Amino acid sequence: MAEQISVIKEKISAAVSSGSEEEILKTVSAFQDDDRAGVKKLVLSALKKAEAIKAEKKRMYDMFSYEREYASCPYICGIDEVGRGPLAGPVVAAAVILPKDCDILYLNDSKKLTPAKREELSEIIKEKAVSFGLGYTGHERIDEINILNATYEAMRDAINNLSVKPDILLNDAVTIPGVSIKQVPIIKGDAKSASIAAASIIAKVERDHYMEKMDKEYPGYGFFSNKGYGSSEHIEAIKKNGLSPIHRRSFTGNFV
Repeated sequence: MAEQISVIKEKISAAVSSGSEEEILKTVSAFQDDDRAGVKKLVLSALKKAEAIKAEKKRMYDMFSYEREYASCPYICGIDEVGRGPLAGPVVAAAVILPKDCDILYLNDSKKLTPAKREELSEIIKEKAVSFGLGYTGHERIDEINILNATYEAMRDAINNLSVKPDILLNDAVTIPGVSIKQVPIIKGDAKSASIAAASIIAKVERDHYMEKMDKEYPGYGFFSNKGYGSSEHIEAIKKNGLSPIHRRSFTGNFV
């Protein structure tokens, strides 16, 4: 007697949820000769998911090209920052050392991911990373030393907050002054290096969480949604309410 479609659906759904191409193919192979339309639809959908996972593995293989190039280095660290452009809040940098056998999929430039995917990946990265470090440079310091130097300061702090010393740094486009470790600046590195992408995701999630907290402390500026960036609504709020304590004075002089 053929299995009920509802039972088959549960089995295929479990295989798809595993995220394993091999598990999906193994599961659907038992049902590929089933002529029922409902089963054929389930099998086809699962096979498409398996193909998507295969393509993602290929993309991630390419994302580890720099890590393979410097594989002789025991600890390869990706560095990125978030928050150079906002009118309020800190710039946040992250440093991430991924394991040599890293199997995390979907790492990418944090701006190309949904907020939910960033949250999910941030937790996975923190769990699987050899080490990660964060650096924050606040609005007052940004006004004092300018955003570029504040960014470098946050990056140095992120490196110093690692539990192990990196042998090499893969940076998103910049060379950080005052760091003796070998550096490899990579243009658009958060879309080319898995380590830098991981850093961009952690930095983005950490800064977003901070600005969401600031929205409760300083309501009226829309920090929860704009994260301190200069949206039209944010600029209008500054003109109406003046500056909050976390606004960057050097960025907002034209609006007050």
